[in-house]
Amino acid sequence: MIDLKLLKERYEEIKQNIADRHMDVDLDDVLSLQQKRNELIREAETLRYERNEQGKQMKQRLNPDERSKLIESGKQLKIRIAEIEGELADTEQRYMELASRIPNFAHPDAPVGREDTDNREISRWGDIPSFSFTPKDHMELASELDLIDFDAGVKVTGTKFYFLKNEAVFLELGLQRYALDILGSKGFVPMVTPDLAKQSVTAGIGFNPRGSESNIYTLEEEDLCLVGTAEITLGGYHANEIIPAENLPVKFAGISHCFRREAGAAGQYSKGLYRVHQFSKVEMFVITLPDESEEMHQELLALEEEIFQGLEIPYRVVDTCTGDLGAPAYRKFDLEAWMPGRGDAGDWGEITSTSNCTDYQARRLKVRTKIDGSTVHVHMLNGTALAVSRALIALMENHQRFDGSIMIPQKLVPYVGFDKIRR
Repeated sequence: MIDLKLLKERYEEIKQNIADRHMDVDLDDVLSLQQKRNELIREAETLRYERNEQGKQMKQRLNPDERSKLIESGKQLKIRIAEIEGELADTEQRYMELASRIPNFAHPDAPVGREDTDNREISRWGDIPSFSFTPKDHMELASELDLIDFDAGVKVTGTKFYFLKNEAVFLELGLQRYALDILGSKGFVPMVTPDLAKQSVTAGIGFNPRGSESNIYTLEEEDLCLVGTAEITLGGYHANEIIPAENLPVKFAGISHCFRREAGAAGQYSKGLYRVHQFSKVEMFVITLPDESEEMHQELLALEEEIFQGLEIPYRVVDTCTGDLGAPAYRKFDLEAWMPGRGDAGDWGEITSTSNCTDYQARRLKVRTKIDGSTVHVHMLNGTALAVSRALIALMENHQRFDGSIMIPQKLVPYVGFDKIRR
């Protein structure tokens, strides 16, 4: 959530930012509710003051008529205060619900656009592979090498679920450990996080836990959600705390399962592992001082690049446009790997993203620090170190050989125990 004290001061900027992000938030409605809320707060405070003054008078010597009048007036005050408090609670709820939909401010250098085609490419690394044969997509490779069983996943759970088998199991575990070792060398604290989080924490991070637009699975009759990313649980780790400035930055590397209700539209770009309802991920999460968050954002991007350079997977870095940022993000960079089996002749596919969410999440979660005696909200950042499902796609398709085998990148071999997957 943005600082709601700025709604009037930066009205035009906020309104333009909402338009640039193509979000449907009526800023005038928010301001109207803010004004009504403030008026109700003042009225409630005035009535409580009158009640306190009457309480003082009741302790004095009064004749029966004066006491009777004060008692009756006190009853009316009690009724009116209850009415105002009820109206205030209702107004506060509607105000916060609507205000929480206002997106974070966008970085001035973030490209303005509506969807991923408006993202700006910044750089590339690696050579797009040239094959002497027609490359297969990961589904063909997985079927021929008996690595993934999509049919059994559908039978047991439903569409967009799967079983990993044989060498793919060691690839998943090896990829996680490979990423953790890199992050551990950079001071990240390894964490295995819960797969469930309270709805208040989920909403605080910026995910909508309920409603038709939600991407989150919720448990019936429980105040709990299956997490879509360890960003949710890691973000809630220090909720309602004041972290000493000397302890910042806090850097977590969290392993979790990730659950997403919407697995994407049907079609070649969402088939197989690219969009699924459940996958494993190593997530970077950082809590830092406000004036250090942009530098930290570059560090997270550099770590993502280091991980995929070690896996010898060609990729490009894109600066995400305003319409594709998501409400909490101030700026977001994506790594898109070359996927030879994507489309008719190969194409780029997102494998990681890293976002600087500034103080947007910290305000809802009440995570603060003290700077020069003043209490301020910290800045929070997140980054995908490695989403296993998409890493598997890029690894299998880029390192396939003419005989249908898959070579394992040299840096990954010690983690999986083999250098090639054969028929």
